[in-house]
Amino acid sequence: MTNNDDKRVIASYTAYGDAERAVDYLSDRGFPVQRVAIVGRELRMVEQVTGRMGYKEAALRGLAGGAVTGVLIGWLFGLFNWVNPLVASAVLALYGLIFGAVIGTLVGLLTHWAQHGRRDFASIAQIQPERYDLLVDAAVADQAAELLHQATPAASRHSTGV
Repeated sequence: MTNNDDKRVIASYTAYGDAERAVDYLSDRGFPVQRVAIVGRELRMVEQVTGRMGYKEAALRGLAGGAVTGVLIGWLFGLFNWVNPLVASAVLALYGLIFGAVIGTLVGLLTHWAQHGRRDFASIAQIQPERYDLLVDAAVADQAAELLHQATPAASRHSTGV
């Protein structure tokens, strides 16, 4: 892989889909896209609060996570004959589901209790870039910029000095 120091920014986009379409356009024109990188810039972390988190919610989240983990582990044990004598995969999956649900519920409750009310809410965190730069190897940057300039209206692309 080429170092980003040997690349030039030929365009910036506010949406990842636009940057992706630009690379697809270059690919459709036969441009060597292995010399292109899409780089997210000016990252920010956004945490969307989804609701309150009490003991009931913590127990339910733990139950769900534990049940899924338990059923998968139980099913794998049955699938690969890790238990002798062989017990049907469905029975092991059911036992895994029950065991995982109980353990997951306990872990969810204990984790919530250990936080002593410091985080009584549930959330989903995301990293979001402000813009996506199209970086191209310096040796072919002018060719890529010209191809994009022919196809992309100026309103949807921010020129970066090319």
